Order: sequence, then C-alpha cells, then structure tokens
Amino acid sequence: MAVMEKLKMFVVQEPVVAASCLIGGIGLFLPAVVRPILDSMETSKQVPQTPINDVVAGMTGKKQA
Repeated sequence: MAVMEKLKMFVVQEPVVAASCLIGGIGLFLPAVVRPILDSMETSKQVPQTPINDVVAGMTGKKQA
C-alpha cells in the first residue's frame, strides 16, 4: 500500500510529469499491440506508387506529353 501512497503523492506534486509519463507509456505500448492487429487484418499491404507524370499533371493542371 505504501507504493500507491507514493504514487498518489507524486501525481499530486508533479501532475505534468505524471501525465507525460503516462502518455509516453501509452506511446511505447501501442506499437506492440496495434502492429500485430494490422498484420493479422492484412491491411498493411504495399500500395502501388503513382507514376510521377500523373503527380506532376495533378499539381500543375497540365497533361504531360
């Protein structure tokens, strides 16, 4: 129970640091969970690259010859 009391005191005394630690922990934890889920759903397939002529034509509004 002493650990919980120390944790509560830390959160009360340093709320910004505690929030930063929480956000950092979530940021480290999510890739370990989300990546395998995406791989199992097979949504991470490589998308074919758009030809550069189409990109230039879309940006300039002119059709390349």
